[in-house]
Amino acid sequence: MSSSIEIPPLTLDVTQAQSPVRQISVFLHNQVGALLSLVKLLNDHQIEVLGFSVQDSVELTLVRLVVTDPDGAHNTLTQHGHSCTSRTIVVVELKEGVHDLGHALAALLGAEINIHHTYPLLARTHGKPLLALYLDDPEVGAESLNKSGFVVLSQGDLSR
Repeated sequence: MSSSIEIPPLTLDVTQAQSPVRQISVFLHNQVGALLSLVKLLNDHQIEVLGFSVQDSVELTLVRLVVTDPDGAHNTLTQHGHSCTSRTIVVVELKEGVHDLGHALAALLGAEINIHHTYPLLARTHGKPLLALYLDDPEVGAESLNKSGFVVLSQGDLSR
C-alpha cells in the first residue's frame, strides 16, 4: 500500500524556539476525585488546564498537563506536596484536513524524530485542533514541522 504523503528533506538549519511549551507531569494517587482536586488547585491559583493526558496504573496515575502558567503550576503543585517535573514539548496547530496528521508525522519522520507520547489539547487556536508532542528532539522537530508549513506554538501563544 503506497502513501501520497511526502517526507520533507532534513535540513540542519535549526533555531531555538522562544518560550517553548512546557508540559507538567505529576503523579496522583489512584483514587476517586484526585484529578478534580488537581484541576481545582490549579484553577484556585488562576492556572488553566489547556490539555492533559492520563496514564493509569493500579496505585498511581501519571497526569501530563499543558497549562497557561507552567512555572506557577510547578510551584503550586510542589507547595501542596505533589511530585512533578517539567519538560519541553512541541504543540502544533493542525489544519482541518484528512491528511494533516499524516503530513505532520511525515515531517517528523523525515527529520528522524521519535515521538514518545502525544495527546490533543482542549484549547484551539484559530478554531484549529492542537496536538501536543513529546519528542526526543523538540527543537529539530519544531523546525521540521515549521518547514513543512505547520504552525508550532510557543507558551506565549497558549498563555494569552
